[in-house]
Amino acid sequence: MPTFHLVLLLHGHQPVGNFEHVFERAFRTAYLPFLQVLRLHPRVRVGLHLSGPVWEWLEQRHPEFFDLVGELVERGQVELVGGGFYEPILVTIPPEDRQRQLDLMADYLEERFGASPEGVWLAERVWEPHLVETLQRAGVVYTLVDDGHFRASGFEPEQLYGYYRVEDITAAVDVFPGLQDLRYLIPYAEPEQVVDYLRQAAERAPGGMAAMGDDLEKFGLWPGTQRRCYEERWLARFFELLEANADWLQVTTPGRYRRQVPARGRAVLPAASYPEMMTWALPTPARIRLEELEREFAERPEVRAFLRGGIWRSFLVKYPEAHLLLRRVLWLGEQVAAAERGALSADRAAVAQARRHLLRAQCNDAYWHGVFGGLYAPHLRLAVQRELLEAELALGLGTSRPLCVPYDFDADGRLELALLDERYSALLLPSDGGTLARLDFRPARAVLINALARRPEAYHRHVAQAPVGAAAEGTIHGPHRAREPGLANLLRYDRWLRHGFRLLAFPDAQGAEAYFALELDAVTGLAEGPFAVERAEPDEVLLLAEDVAAQFPGAEPVRLRCHKTFRFRNHEDGFAVRCVVTLAHDRPAVTLRFRAGLELVFNLLAAASEDRYFVLNGQRRLLGWQGVHTGGQMQLVDESQRVALTVLAVECKQMWLAPIETVSDSEEGFERVYQGSQILPVWSVELAHGESWQAMLDLRVTRL
Repeated sequence: MPTFHLVLLLHGHQPVGNFEHVFERAFRTAYLPFLQVLRLHPRVRVGLHLSGPVWEWLEQRHPEFFDLVGELVERGQVELVGGGFYEPILVTIPPEDRQRQLDLMADYLEERFGASPEGVWLAERVWEPHLVETLQRAGVVYTLVDDGHFRASGFEPEQLYGYYRVEDITAAVDVFPGLQDLRYLIPYAEPEQVVDYLRQAAERAPGGMAAMGDDLEKFGLWPGTQRRCYEERWLARFFELLEANADWLQVTTPGRYRRQVPARGRAVLPAASYPEMMTWALPTPARIRLEELEREFAERPEVRAFLRGGIWRSFLVKYPEAHLLLRRVLWLGEQVAAAERGALSADRAAVAQARRHLLRAQCNDAYWHGVFGGLYAPHLRLAVQRELLEAELALGLGTSRPLCVPYDFDADGRLELALLDERYSALLLPSDGGTLARLDFRPARAVLINALARRPEAYHRHVAQAPVGAAAEGTIHGPHRAREPGLANLLRYDRWLRHGFRLLAFPDAQGAEAYFALELDAVTGLAEGPFAVERAEPDEVLLLAEDVAAQFPGAEPVRLRCHKTFRFRNHEDGFAVRCVVTLAHDRPAVTLRFRAGLELVFNLLAAASEDRYFVLNGQRRLLGWQGVHTGGQMQLVDESQRVALTVLAVECKQMWLAPIETVSDSEEGFERVYQGSQILPVWSVELAHGESWQAMLDLRVTRL
């Protein structure tokens, strides 16, 4: 039998901002033991890609790991593979940044190991046709995507046992199809089953190859795999079996195979990622329909090959929070580029520092959500926002003189306002109810607004029936468990994004329970309607909404007029924001009676931590507390960041407080995630024609 090849490319990644203990656990349970086992089997060769955040962490915490990698590289057992250093989705960042990310990784590997990578790992295997030019310009000769990319172009299964040349105008790159079958077999099937699969492939394609590109974390970090791979010796048995079949099967790296065997031909690949990712990217109703179709045609592979979801960019429509975050990255990239063009020699170090923070903010994980938490993980969103904050400060934006920058941050055709000062940075969205989507306390590097709206997800329909307990062993794509009972009770959904200072005007009969249940019948035009900007300065913005339709029980329909003013002031140990709202209506001889609230949303991350809490009438409450606070003043304290937020609602009798909790899907199962706290100071309003009603809300942010 002609020699058949198994081409392995393994990818290890942890996001910028992930917890220290997660990095350490990944190292101890997966990265280190995998290479230790590999070292004992010199005839097994693999391509290895570790992302920049992993390399940087290893350099600080486990520099001895570099010796092991270097030894395996020198022995020819490991072929180091490049990629975007901070694991960006390349197609979402400017071409210049793609080049920077790819060069940064190539230079890093060359400097540490003397190895110049020929190939790259594409983050989440996100491919678009124009990437060919980007890769060739960076000196890349090969990459790997999923076989689904090829099947979507009409490739037959027997054509996937080789790599192909992919072109774009005059550029070209070689692309390996990673087989989904192998991803699902390794390491979940017995080693003998994997070898049997390879033997059948060798019979179908004599002299060909089967490629697999997948996460290194599946060899020890994913549920059940540490015991399976090492305690039960799955990995060692697999390598032993591969070596025992060396008379017909050779395990090699992508670059080595490419140098030995020519491409099978040319391919044209559509914009795609791996099948699961494209399913996750769909809007929830469409995802549910696709999953139903996949079940219906589970036994019809010839049909399933043409069932595919959206593309990665669909996440940026599905999750406006991710889109706004990425658009802020792109805006700041323009500022960094301008600073680089005009930087004096004394400023170059600061501008280079800003560039590095910007590249770190491009790390992909906080921009999407699938079976891994991603966007749903507040600490990952926080990490991106802090990188942006550090980049702004490195550039000196707003530090020497306050700035008010009009820019279409969310690409909706309407301008937003970035307010930048030495003490604060804020992003005001006039088109979304005149709300604050961002509020940072710069001296403390504290990001105060960082919440995620609760929205229906396709997997929510399985939460109520999910068994409670630890994640089951086996593939992470199988049925999930719930990490605690009662998660289905949290499945309620927001009407609008979780920004700060949203004005809610609702019927007088609705109380706190309706608010907690997200059932307030609030006037849409005030809550999320567009406001016109009448005046915009770095420390004061005046907004106006006119002709807002409203009707409250027992009253005729009216048209409301609303002025909304933000005033920012610095003080000795922090800053303050004052929001003043004025309402009037147009209906003669009508007196309106309703309730109004200015909703605040803050996220100090830890709902059950003793060092982060509310202070309500002198009593401490953890941030996960829900209830009614009597009075118009309260405080939020974060001892870990040494920050205190004091809220004063003038003439307000009650504040309603509730945690914002989502139910997320993760490799550990369905889980509760604290996304912040919503705080609604509530006023009772009596508004006659010809009169106006006014509310004033002060937020004071200080260092402890």
